[in-house]
Amino acid sequence: MKPIIELIKGDITKIKSDIIVNAANSSLLGGGGVDGAIHRAGGPRILEECMTIRNRQGKCKTGEAVVTTAGNLPAKYIIHTVGPIWNNDQEKCSQLLANCYKNSLKLAESLELKTISFPNISTGVYRFPKDLAAKIAIHEVKNFESDVVEKVIFVCFDDENEKIYKKLLKE
Repeated sequence: MKPIIELIKGDITKIKSDIIVNAANSSLLGGGGVDGAIHRAGGPRILEECMTIRNRQGKCKTGEAVVTTAGNLPAKYIIHTVGPIWNNDQEKCSQLLANCYKNSLKLAESLELKTISFPNISTGVYRFPKDLAAKIAIHEVKNFESDVVEKVIFVCFDDENEKIYKKLLKE
């Protein structure tokens, strides 16, 4: 079955969901934007778990995803996925961003969790065009079938992304 899609404007660190997705950098050690906010709100346990993952496997590759507990956040887990930095190679960047959503959804399913919340991956400091990023995100979620994942929440931090998602979800 296809998951229900919901759209929320707000702060992903306050969302009650089985899993929230972190737009992480490849170091997994926290950064700016969503990544920094999640690490600050979730507390030091998230960083400790990220360091353990990094010591085991090295950096996280673009498009890949790993999971930690959620520390002090209202979610149960955090999936950390590394979005692409926009470099005008639309085909390659689009495929890598699609992989972020696919791999995060598969990981949520493997953990048998029902709700997953995504931020607007790569649209901040990584400069991925917001319209294209939203089309990719919605496409991947609409094409995902699962007997486990029941709901996907897109959490938009700003008005611009919210407006784009509202328009695309009506189509």
